Amino acid sequence: MSGRDDEELEAIKHRKMVELQKSIASNAAMYNIREPINLTDSNFKKEISKYPLLLIDFWAPWCGPCRIISPIIEQLARDYTGKVVFGKVNIDENQMIARSFSIESIPTMIIFKNGKAEDIIVGAIPKSQIETKLHQQLASSNNNSNNMYR
Repeated sequence: MSGRDDEELEAIKHRKMVELQKSIASNAAMYNIREPINLTDSNFKKEISKYPLLLIDFWAPWCGPCRIISPIIEQLARDYTGKVVFGKVNIDENQMIARSFSIESIPTMIIFKNGKAEDIIVGAIPKSQIETKLHQQLASSNNNSNNMYR
């Protein structure tokens, strides 16, 4: 290999590294969400595929237990910024989503991992129980990512 070939390879490696760094920075910024996002029938599929770990609260304004859970979800969104994204679906305004997941009781929370429903929580439960479910999902995510490098 000539010196010129080495220079070209170094330039390619440098360009790829810069692209990778930009991609990582962009994903980190996108995942740095401190409050629940509003999910609708029209944006649901796009949003759930965007985040590695997403907890969605299915609720309605008239639901008393939903009003109990709402500030907990908002606090968890702040506490888990950069680790978990939180979303809310008003089932009165977005009935297609609610029907597609057979939501019959609210509040119902579904944890999505890489766009797939992984766990479900029904009812107004304490913050600590929601956190336990999140920790389980985060631990399995960490184990899966560690396995990639073995």
